[in-house]
Amino acid sequence: MIYLLVQHFYPWFVAHHLGFLRVFFRYTTFQVACSILISFVFCLALGPAVIGWLRRQKIADNPNFDQADINLLTASKKGTPTMGGLLILSSIVATIVLLADLSNFYVDLALVCVIILGAVGAADDWLKLTAARRQTGSRQGLTSLEKLLFQIGIAAILGYWTYQHGKLIDTTHTLYFPFLKSLFVPLSLAAFIAIFIFFLTGFSNAVNLTDGMDGLAAGCMAICAGTFIVFATIAGDLQLSSNLLLPFVPSSNQMAVIAGAITGSCLGFLWFNANPAQVFMGDTGSLALGGLICYVCIVIRQELMLVIVGGIFVAEALSVMMQVSYFKYTKRKLGQGRRIFLMSPLHHHFQKKGWTETQVVVRFWLVASMLAALALATIKLR
Repeated sequence: MIYLLVQHFYPWFVAHHLGFLRVFFRYTTFQVACSILISFVFCLALGPAVIGWLRRQKIADNPNFDQADINLLTASKKGTPTMGGLLILSSIVATIVLLADLSNFYVDLALVCVIILGAVGAADDWLKLTAARRQTGSRQGLTSLEKLLFQIGIAAILGYWTYQHGKLIDTTHTLYFPFLKSLFVPLSLAAFIAIFIFFLTGFSNAVNLTDGMDGLAAGCMAICAGTFIVFATIAGDLQLSSNLLLPFVPSSNQMAVIAGAITGSCLGFLWFNANPAQVFMGDTGSLALGGLICYVCIVIRQELMLVIVGGIFVAEALSVMMQVSYFKYTKRKLGQGRRIFLMSPLHHHFQKKGWTETQVVVRFWLVASMLAALALATIKLR
């Protein structure tokens, strides 16, 4: 909104010696810095009101695991408000509306992505967390199949529109491989949509699985989104992308503003989510954050780089898949299910090995930071 207003009233600003405002908004780096700061401040300002409302609605967490020792460790979390993703998403949406170029097609689709996935997560959270105060037999949240179908549906729609828009602005849809800058695989519409569905559903669920400890998902997401600010800035600049042999996508520089909004809002949320947490993000935040960062990466052709930068989320999801698959396989073959990890997702494995919650979270942040550094180092590799 501010971006369009400055562009529209530029002659008036010049006449009143305020032309420097347009100079600021011509540079993506300035927009990104503002988006990080404003989304952070939004979270801090809205936090107490949102947390208070959640408490009044009695939307609180009641952790329950199949292992007694983990239940004992998480007993102190009972009654902590969840569905705090509303705080994150409202900050992201407000920042995008204020600072991003709303005439940009990719920005509009990003808003569609975060709002719809946020609504799916909110519906699931609301049904689960208010079931006790509704009549007996009320729904206990959305089923896994329902959530998956919603995710596949929005991914397919976004994939189709993104691909068609790329044809209009004369850009080629390719699959870019990190470390192999000369290798590009052209994608058909069907292949592009299939990749879109795979990454968006996979990553949104991976972030959801990671959201199990105070500050874990929010901190890792802040690191991940902060890294893609750099990649999005390069992707939207013809000279930079050409010099660094990275894909150039016209008008994709606004994805850096969105990545900045994610970074700032997650950092602001950490103010309230750091141990001991005053609020949890719930499915409302995790599904939307995973889907939105995935959308940003697909637009700038860095979906495979997301596997590296978001390695913590990938490892968490793989640990669950491996644990479940191995348990079912051994139960069928041996008559008794066996486990690879002490418990999944992966963060609970280390918790059962004796790490404190703070140790797990900080060490996962450190690994996420090293993965981000590795990804940034590949920018100069040829």
